[in-house]
Amino acid sequence: MTSSRNDASPAPGPDAAVTTGISNKGLRVGSIGMVGAVVIGISTIAPAYTLTGALGPTVSAVGFQVPAIILVGFIPMLLVALGYRELNSRMPDAGTSFTWAARAFGPWVGWMAGWGLVAATVIVLSNLAGIAVDFLFLLIAQITGNAEIAELTRVVPINIAVCLLFMLLATIVSYRDLQTTQRLQYGLVGFQILVLLVFAGAAVVEMMNGNAFDPSPVQASWFNPFEVDSFSAFAAGLSLSIFIFWGWDVILTMNEETKDPDRTPGRAATVTVFLIVALYLLIAVALLMFAGNGTGELGLGNEDIQENVFFHLSGPILGPLAFLVSLAVLTSSASSLQATFVGPARTLLAMAHYDALPRTFAKVSPRFFTPGYATIVSAIVASAFYAIMRVLSENVLTDTITALGAMICFYYGLTAFACVWYFRKQWFDSVRNVFLTLLAPLVGGVILAVLFVTTLIDSADPSYGSGSEIGGVGLVFVITVVIIVVGVVLMIAQRVKSPAFFRGETLGREAPASARRRRTS
Repeated sequence: MTSSRNDASPAPGPDAAVTTGISNKGLRVGSIGMVGAVVIGISTIAPAYTLTGALGPTVSAVGFQVPAIILVGFIPMLLVALGYRELNSRMPDAGTSFTWAARAFGPWVGWMAGWGLVAATVIVLSNLAGIAVDFLFLLIAQITGNAEIAELTRVVPINIAVCLLFMLLATIVSYRDLQTTQRLQYGLVGFQILVLLVFAGAAVVEMMNGNAFDPSPVQASWFNPFEVDSFSAFAAGLSLSIFIFWGWDVILTMNEETKDPDRTPGRAATVTVFLIVALYLLIAVALLMFAGNGTGELGLGNEDIQENVFFHLSGPILGPLAFLVSLAVLTSSASSLQATFVGPARTLLAMAHYDALPRTFAKVSPRFFTPGYATIVSAIVASAFYAIMRVLSENVLTDTITALGAMICFYYGLTAFACVWYFRKQWFDSVRNVFLTLLAPLVGGVILAVLFVTTLIDSADPSYGSGSEIGGVGLVFVITVVIIVVGVVLMIAQRVKSPAFFRGETLGREAPASARRRRTS
C-alpha cells in the first residue's frame, strides 16, 4: 500500500505509527544498519572521484600544506556532524535540514534549507554522471591501447547519450529498496577503497625506492595551516577541502529507515567523516611524496594534469595495473551517482509530507517503499540540467559545480545554527550539552557562514572559476545567486498555492512528544 500522504488527509506527526515496519511517510523501517549506513555515506562522498579532481587545485592554492588544509576542512565538517547527530537524536526525520531548520527558525528558513540541499545534490548528480562518462572512455582507451577512444567523451551527442544511460541505471537501482542499494554499494565501495590504498602504498614504495618523479620526504610543515602563504589561498584551499567531505549527511536522510533511528544515523555520519579524513590524508601525503607540488610533467602543481590527477599518475606508479585506478574512479562516480539519489528524494518526500511541496512528491513506491516519484523527478531534472549545460558550454557546467561549494556552506551552516537555536534552553544542562548543542555547531556554522560570504564576494570577480562572466560579474556568482533566487520564487509560489505549512499547521516548532520521550528514556 502507498503512504496515506497521497490523499488529502491532514499530515500526521512525524513519529506516528512506526510499529508496523512502515513509517508514516511510507518508508520501510529498519532497512539499514550501522555498517550499511557508513558504506552508503562513503559512496556518496566518492573519495576516488572527488580527490582526483580536487587534489591538484588544492595543491595550486596551498602547496605542500594540503594535509593541513584537509585537517582544517575536517574540523567544521565534524562540528556540524555533531550538531546533526544531536538534532537527529531528538527528531529523526527524513527531511533533516528542512525539518530541523523549520522547527528551529520557522517554515521560511526551513524551506530554504531544504532547497539548498536539493539544489546541491541535483547539481552533483549531473556532474557525477558526466565524470562517469569521462572515465568510462578513459578506461576503455587504457585497456585497448587506443588513445582516440578517450576523445569520444568530447563528442557532445555521445557524451550526453552515455550520461543519460548512467543516470537511467542509477535511477532504477535507487527506485528499488535500500537493501538493493546497500548490497550494490558494499562491492563498489570496497573495490574503490582497496584500489586507493594500493595506489597510495605503491606511491610511497616508489618514492622510497628512488623511482619517484619528485621525491619529497614528509615534513611536519605539511600539517601546519599557518605555513600557507595568504588568507585568500587558505580560504580557497579550505573551500575545496570542505567540498571533498560533502555527502556524509545522506546518512541522516535515511534515519527513518535505519535500525535504531535515534542513534545509528548520527554515529554512522561521525564514523564516516573520520574514515574519510584518514583516507584523504593517506592519499594526499603519498602523492605529494611521489610527485611533489611543482609544475613539471607529473608535478601536482601542473595545471595540465589537475583535472584528472589519478589518471596521469597511475601509469608511473602502478605500471600495467594503472587501469585499476581509472576503474576505481569510474566505480566511485557511478556508485556515488546512485547513492546520492537517496538525499534529494527523501528531502522532497518530507517536504511534500508536510505540505511544503505538492503532494505528488510524497508518493511512495507500493512495492519498494521508497520515494519513487521524487527519485524520478530528481533524475529527470539532473539529466536535463546536464544535457542543457553540456550543450551550452563546458565552462558553464564547471562553474555550476564550483558554485556547489557555496550551496554546501549555505545549508550545512543553516542546519548547524538550527541545532544551536533549537537546544537553546538546554545549553547549560550539562557539560555535554555545552559542547554538543552550543559550541560545536556554533563554531562549525560560523566557519561555513564565513566561507559562504567569502566565496560569494570572491566569485563576483570575473576571473573566479573558469573566467566566464555576465555583464562583468563572475559566472559562479551569477549561478549561486540564481539558484537561491529560484528557491525563493518557488517557495513563494508554494506559499500562495498551499499556505498550511507556512502557517505552521503541518510542522510545528517542537518535536513530537514521542521523540522527546525517546530522548529522555
